[in-house]
Amino acid sequence: MAKRRTTPKPSAALSAPPLSLLSFVDPFLESLRVRNYSEATLKMREYYLTAFHLWLLERGVEEVAEVTPQILERYRRHLSHYRQAKGKGQREGQPLSFRSQHGHLLPLRAFFKWMARQRHLLYNPASELDLPRLEKRLPKHVLTVSEVEQLLACPDPSAPLGLRDRTLLEVVYSTGMRRSEVAHLKLYDLDSERGTVFIRLGKGKKDRVVPIGARALAWVEKYVAEVRPLLAMEPDEGYVFLSPGGQALSLSTVTGMVVGYLKASGIGKTGACHLLRHTCATLMLEGGADIRYIQQLLGHAELSTTEIYTQVSIRRLKAVHTLTHPAKSETHASVDARKELTALEGTSFP
Repeated sequence: MAKRRTTPKPSAALSAPPLSLLSFVDPFLESLRVRNYSEATLKMREYYLTAFHLWLLERGVEEVAEVTPQILERYRRHLSHYRQAKGKGQREGQPLSFRSQHGHLLPLRAFFKWMARQRHLLYNPASELDLPRLEKRLPKHVLTVSEVEQLLACPDPSAPLGLRDRTLLEVVYSTGMRRSEVAHLKLYDLDSERGTVFIRLGKGKKDRVVPIGARALAWVEKYVAEVRPLLAMEPDEGYVFLSPGGQALSLSTVTGMVVGYLKASGIGKTGACHLLRHTCATLMLEGGADIRYIQQLLGHAELSTTEIYTQVSIRRLKAVHTLTHPAKSETHASVDARKELTALEGTSFP
């Protein structure tokens, strides 16, 4: 059995010798902050740089100037052989995904590039550091229309928190919002007259306006009128979804809420807010929405990110398969497929 490798958990309380890597982390993060990087990005980069600093100390490398391309290559191999430590639940003993390895190494490239530009180092040792290729993974699960309705029926709208939770689920399903976006949604971002939601500083610090369905708006109006006044406390910052203490919901609370209702629904699929986001996009695509409108709805910077849903949505492919596969027979299924394609493509068949 291969020996399990472990990495110490980074700690913010580490001491930083004058010329260690850690002593340059704060100035590096400040350079990102003044360029308007998000705090979430800064926290993740600090975490990964601290993890690398600890790995260096374990190997007797105390000064950042001692870091060489060979050392960085050793660290890359270390990440590829790393196994999750005890206490990680189902991930115990599992390797880091290529996406996770990429996340560890990308901050190192940015950090050493900054160090060389600032003349803290004579050269950039990470200039030729190869990053793992990222997999283009499809969403693990997507809900059907009936499964979404099954999920939405789980919260008890007769209870104040049940009504809040039902409203949040409706909003995410209708708009495809991210977890952080719905948690930070404010009252003045909702425009019931136009049927829109203003999403402020979404991913990449980009604003966007998205439509919201009449059903979701009806739930929002009911929640805001009947439940939110019971939860709000002064000073009221205007967040739509509040905890019993009158604060905006934390991201972990939103995740736990959706996960809990998914388990209670008995659907048998796993996920959280992103599952509803995937479902929103996939069902809209199957309903005939143009991929560029879905890109705008989801707030994707690149169309290639949105195109993943063309692979998840197989409605057209299934209809073509039924019509053209050599093993087909002129059954009700193939007749239905002709009708399906006619509706989808706007063409007629002989």
